[in-house]
Formats: sequence, structure tokens, C-alpha cells
Amino acid sequence: MSHIKNENILNIAVEAGLSASDIIMEAINKPREAMHKGLTDLVTETDLKSEKIIKAFISRHFPKHSIMAEESIKEENNSDYLWIIDPLDGTTNFVHGYPSYSVSIGVYYKNEPIVGVVIEMPHLKIYSAIRNKGAWCEGIPINCSNTKLIKDSLLITGFGYNHGDLWEKNMLLFKYFTDICHGVRRLGSAAIDICHIAAGQADGFWEFDLHPWDTAAGILIAKESGCRITKLNGLKYNIYDKSILVTNGEIHDEMLDAIKNQLN
Repeated sequence: MSHIKNENILNIAVEAGLSASDIIMEAINKPREAMHKGLTDLVTETDLKSEKIIKAFISRHFPKHSIMAEESIKEENNSDYLWIIDPLDGTTNFVHGYPSYSVSIGVYYKNEPIVGVVIEMPHLKIYSAIRNKGAWCEGIPINCSNTKLIKDSLLITGFGYNHGDLWEKNMLLFKYFTDICHGVRRLGSAAIDICHIAAGQADGFWEFDLHPWDTAAGILIAKESGCRITKLNGLKYNIYDKSILVTNGEIHDEMLDAIKNQLN
């Protein structure tokens, strides 16, 4: 894998993401018809159009690459390259005209992330990363915070659509961390949440019940900005795991201990 090759992939990912964001932004002031995937899990025509244009970009420039996208069946080409797409992360926010929502594109080579792009909307910020080359927001290098203790931290979480056991567990953690830190935010787009940790705007993020397209791009951006990433039990994280903890590294062990104590 050459640096130039990864830069080429990044350029196409950014182009594809911006084209998708154009479609999403054009739809902001139009009626938004939402369909239900689940009781409260929404999908819109805009999600589908966004995904279609991103896949068209990939197929045009890298026709042999495999694609995994939220709204369609995985397209396997027996390639070492896999593009993992969330065409509109934060659909519920988008439907209600509430920020924030995003386009997320992660590119993997032999199951390792090499490129990540997250476009935050509606104010259009591009977060990006290349493996071993750093992470950027709007082309400016970013780094995570150096906050040392949970009591001095701002945290972020998210809640899945299934209000079962994991939802109950997260409610316990939400209450606990809200009580001992500066605050816990819930924005509604995991991709953006992770990028905000990467950029040092908050110090730790945890969530249960995630999918590969929620984190595929964000975890590379976070890693390249200096973040530490594990599962909620402290074990190594991969995108097929359901739970995640992303922090600045400084508060990671303290958060793991707190989570263990609260849930056991």
C-alpha cells in the first residue's frame, strides 16, 4: 500500500461524500418522507439517493472493490478492499431538521482501516484520516484532548433503537457519568460523536448496539488523532463488535473501571 494510493482513495471518498452531502443539503427544506425500518428506526428517500451516488463513485473509480452500505446488501467482489458506507448517519435528526447528521465512508484493506471520511452537516465539516498519516478537520490536523480525569471531562453517548437490556444498561451509565463529569451529550450520530472525540471537543464516547457503518470511518479518524478505542469490556475493538469506548486515552482506564463497576 503506497501513500499515493491511499491519498487517491481519500480523494475519491471525499468527492463521493461531498456529492452525497449536496443531495442531503438540497433536501433540507423539502418535505421529508420517512419510512420505518423498525418501530422508531427511520430511512428516507434521501438516504437511498445518498447511498446510490456514493456507490456510483466507487464503482466508477474502483469497480473491483467490495462495498458494504447500510441500506443495501453487501456487494462482494472478492477484493481486499472494502468500502463501508453510512449514507446518512443521524436520519432521525435529518427528518426533524435537527443537527447533527453525517455521511460516513470508511475504506478497509485486508480488514484494516486505511481511509476514513466523515462529513458533518448541516454546517459541512470534513473530517478525514489516512492510516499512519494523521487526522484532519477541514484539512487542519486534529488531536484528541489531554483531559486527565472523568470529573473534568465532557462525555458523549448514544442509544440504540431497541429499548431492551442494553438500553437499560446504558441508562445506568448515562445517569452515573452525568453525575460525576461536566456533562453527557447525546447527538444522534455515532460517526460525528467519534469525530468530536478525535478533535478534542469532548473526551470520551461510549455506545452499545452499533453496526459496522456507524464506526468504520470514525475509528480511523479517532486512532490517528491519538484516541484509544476498545470494547466496553476493555478488549480489542473491531467494526463488527456492537459496543465501543473511544476516549482521549487519559480517562480510558477510569471509564472502563466505572463501566465494570456499574454493570456488575
